[in-house]
Amino acid sequence: MSGHSKWSTIKHRKGAQDAKRSKIFTKIIKELTVAARMGGEDPSSNPRLRAAIATAKSANMPNDNLKRAIAKGAGGAKGEEYESILYEGYGPGNVAVIVECLTDNRNRTVSNIRTAFNKNGGSMGSANSVMYNFNRLGVIEVAKSTIEEDPLMEAAIEAGALEIDSEDEEAYSVQTAMADLHAVQTALEEKGIVVSKSSLVYLAQNKAEITDPDQAQGVIKLLEALEDDDDVQYVYSNADFSDEALAGLDD
Repeated sequence: MSGHSKWSTIKHRKGAQDAKRSKIFTKIIKELTVAARMGGEDPSSNPRLRAAIATAKSANMPNDNLKRAIAKGAGGAKGEEYESILYEGYGPGNVAVIVECLTDNRNRTVSNIRTAFNKNGGSMGSANSVMYNFNRLGVIEVAKSTIEEDPLMEAAIEAGALEIDSEDEEAYSVQTAMADLHAVQTALEEKGIVVSKSSLVYLAQNKAEITDPDQAQGVIKLLEALEDDDDVQYVYSNADFSDEALAGLDD
């Protein structure tokens, strides 16, 4: 996941999600297992698991895979013990980047993340070096093909949402306070609105506009390298790509 909706659009253009479907499934299975282990197998009382299930369904993960991952976590079966770690850094043009990981080997992960930054024109930062520029919020994605913006906005406001972002080509992003994610999602679903994905994310308060195509390519290369690591669950940045900067990405 990215810190800006345009990054989602870019990934759809480049076909990254289809090309890396097995890698995406691996990341989702890891999150399902951890969520079930930490909060139990009932999604109605486990918001983290509920969000992971929505992500799995949006990626068209087979139900058998989904159920096995939950059962593995809820059953407490012996296996990898994962810990959540955040890394911060800078990309080309001083773009701020946050990397959210689940890992069973901290040394391996930090080495891989540092290498990805260094090889792609970036640098690792210290704790809280960029975090101050991001808010922790809930985001609920609803496909644009399923509902018009006005009725969604009315339902979301009534449910307690903060804002709706419609910039992505395929989905609305309903933003909520961190503590309200589960309640707002439930309220929308009770109104028949189909949620394709929900999660807690880091959203930048101040964006770094990128107008130069070469710089845009450099930032995208870094974000892709980070997302390609098996230990990385989400990557967020404050990059705001202009249309001019993205002109050649479809080629």
